[in-house]
Amino acid sequence: MAASRTQRSADGQILVDLALQGGGSHGAFSWGVIDRMLEEEWVKLDGISGTSAGAMNAAVLADGLLDGGRAGAKAALERFWKKVSDGARYSPFQRTPLDIMTGRWDLDNSPMYLATEMMSRVISPYNIPLAANPLHKILTETVDFKRLPQSPVRLFITATNVRTGRGKLFRNADITPEVLLASACLPTMFQAVEIDGEHYWDGGYSGNPTITPLVRECKSHDTMLVQINPVRREKLPTGAREILNRLNEVSFNSVLLKELRMIAVLRQVADPGHSEGALWAGMRIHRISSAAIDSLGSSSKLNAEWAFLTMLRDEGRKAAEVFLAAHADDVGVRSTYDIDALLDEA
Repeated sequence: MAASRTQRSADGQILVDLALQGGGSHGAFSWGVIDRMLEEEWVKLDGISGTSAGAMNAAVLADGLLDGGRAGAKAALERFWKKVSDGARYSPFQRTPLDIMTGRWDLDNSPMYLATEMMSRVISPYNIPLAANPLHKILTETVDFKRLPQSPVRLFITATNVRTGRGKLFRNADITPEVLLASACLPTMFQAVEIDGEHYWDGGYSGNPTITPLVRECKSHDTMLVQINPVRREKLPTGAREILNRLNEVSFNSVLLKELRMIAVLRQVADPGHSEGALWAGMRIHRISSAAIDSLGSSSKLNAEWAFLTMLRDEGRKAAEVFLAAHADDVGVRSTYDIDALLDEA
C-alpha cells in the first residue's frame, strides 16, 4: 500500500478535492455540504470534479471564491439556488395540494409531470419547438465565466459526447454556460448541446463525477465525494417508474464505481510503482451522503420549490457536520470510505 501523505501546509490547511454528483434539484444537498465545509478554515480546495448539478455547484463555488472568498462563495451558491427556485415558480411541474398537505416532495401525482413522463417515451425533444433553457440566463447572471481561468480551484466538468459515447472533460478556461448545460442535458428531455461542432448529453453517463483528473492533475490526495445517487437499494424495484429510476442510478454510478475499485485494487498491490499507479493508490476517499436523500423519489429531482431546496441544503449541512464530527482528524491521514468493500460486491 502506498504510504500516507499528509497535505497540511504551514498554516494548518489541508488540500482537499470535491467530487460532486449530479441529480437535478437534489444538488441542493451538495450546496449544503459545501456551505458547511467552507466554514472550516483548515479545508483548502484544490480541485472540483462535477457533473450536471454538481458541475453548476462547482462553477458557482469557484467564481464566488474569486468574489469575496469563502463568504463570497456561500453567497453565490445561495443566490444561484434562489434564482433556480424563482425561475421555476411558474413551472408546470408542481406538487398537488394533497402532496403539499401530506408533506410529499415528489411530483409523482403532478398531471404535467405524468404527461411529460409519458411523452418522453414516444416523442423526441427534436419534435418539440426548441425553447431557451432558463438555466442559461441564471448561469450567466451568477457566474463570471471570463474569470474562471483565474480561479485557484481547478474545475473538471464532465459531459458525454453523443457521437463517441465517451466523457469529455472541460477545464476552467473551457467552461461556458453551454458546457454546464451540456453536463446536465438529459437526452429524453432536451436536445443535445452543441459545443465546437460536437453534441453532448448529461455527463452522468460517462462519469458522475469523474475521479481521474483529481488523481492526475491535482496536488491533493484527499477527495470528498458528495453522493446523491444511491449505490445500493435493498428493495427490488417492481413498478415501471421504480425500475427506470434504478436503471438510471446504476448507469450514473457505474463509471464512478469502476474508478473507486481501481483505487481499492492498487492499494492492495505490494508495489503500485512510482508513477500514476502510486497516485491512484495514494488517494484517500471520504464520502458524505444521507439516507434522507436516498429516500426521496426520483421525480423530486424536478422540484425546485425554495422550501424543498433549503430542506436539502440543511440536510447537506447536517451530513457534513456528522462527517466532520467523526472524521475531521482523518482527512489528510487516512481514507474514511471503505472502498475495499466495493471489491467484494464486484
